Amino acid sequence: MYFFIELLFNKYNRNCFCTENICKLPQKIKMTFTAIDFETANEYHPCSVGIVTVENGVIVDEFVTLIKPHNNYYSSFTIQIHGIYPKDTINAKTFPQVFPEIQKRLQNRLVVAHNESFDRNVLAKTMALHGLDYDSLNIGSRWECTVKIYKAKGFKPARLSDCCRIMNIQLNHHEALSDARACAKLYLLR
Repeated sequence: MYFFIELLFNKYNRNCFCTENICKLPQKIKMTFTAIDFETANEYHPCSVGIVTVENGVIVDEFVTLIKPHNNYYSSFTIQIHGIYPKDTINAKTFPQVFPEIQKRLQNRLVVAHNESFDRNVLAKTMALHGLDYDSLNIGSRWECTVKIYKAKGFKPARLSDCCRIMNIQLNHHEALSDARACAKLYLLR
């Protein structure tokens, strides 16, 4: 019986419901965190953000918005990646106008991103550009990184699109909310 229960647990990654108290399988840890993804117009200037809030392993909130980047300037390279143009953000809110929504979803939370150093730097550098204090978010200088997690699991390559294909997670790549949602799902499945 233990072997059968262990197979079910490993296959479905669920709690063991053994009433005979014969197995010592670990209980699934309920996770609470926030996943974030930025799309950038150029360098570290965001033009879109997607944020997914997870409470006890369940997605409870999703937020996405366009952001008017500094001078509404885009490089042709980034436009080719995400398909967002200056005309799309000409009337969008600026980062300081969007920041209260970002702040309420990130402050004092565990933050997760796919390639966390990129998204963390976008946030930190954009906050600094606008005179906002990154430390006030109380989210730490390093976030959880699904690239690193999945590389450690042997995924090669560990790009978001590859991880999602392998893990059968729906993805509209380079759409900020879709990327953040996929990152959250990858983190839950780690």
